Amino acid sequence: MALSGYGKWILGGLGWAFGGPIGGMMGFLMGSAFDGMNSGEYEYQSETTQTPYQRTQPGDFRISLLILSAAVMKADGKSLKSELDYIKAFFVQNFGQSQTQYYMRAFKGILSQQIPLQDVCLQIRNNMDLHSRLQLIHFLFGIALADGESHLTEVKTIENIANWLGINQHDFQSIKNMFVKDTDSAYKILEIPGDATDDQVKKAYRAMALKYHPDRVSHLGEEFQHAAKEKFQKVNEAYNTIKQQRGFS
Repeated sequence: MALSGYGKWILGGLGWAFGGPIGGMMGFLMGSAFDGMNSGEYEYQSETTQTPYQRTQPGDFRISLLILSAAVMKADGKSLKSELDYIKAFFVQNFGQSQTQYYMRAFKGILSQQIPLQDVCLQIRNNMDLHSRLQLIHFLFGIALADGESHLTEVKTIENIANWLGINQHDFQSIKNMFVKDTDSAYKILEIPGDATDDQVKKAYRAMALKYHPDRVSHLGEEFQHAAKEKFQKVNEAYNTIKQQRGFS
């Protein structure tokens, strides 16, 4: 596939993600292959010139996901073919076969770079709404647990990413427990203690269902809204688990 076609995919729909440290990484990846960059059409912006919470475009989200996924994958100091296969399968499932070749080509280029992870996270935090950042964390856990195992270094890296993204511990634990189960996972997903009253459980469920509703990320495109349904389903499953345990309707 021609590099120019790859470049058009990378550049298509990008907004704030082409400035700051993310823009620096993508510029390095694409090099001088694209005439638009040489002409100044895609000039980098410093992070201080960005307007916080500009409307996040699907391209911004995809590039953010690629970089953060690479950081999680590199957390244990290894980059195994089996892990690349898991990443590829994840993108095929969520974004389709036709686009996966673009994602994987960019992903392999990102893996070869040093990732200024904290700076990247701060750029994302300054420009991306909370619901999109929560969806990033959900995706990262899906990738980290794609092999069916919970790796401590990867989970810790995701926790650091969540912290730098401005996601509080309650929200982080909620998403983590959708993937890494323990005896209180259903309560942690709903962000309530195990001794919460039935009314508190119902109230928490309504709040979490609203927070994780797929419509919250509709601005990212249909493929992201489809993937967000999994998170929404986990909230429903947690609520149903508690209802069955307690015997209320």
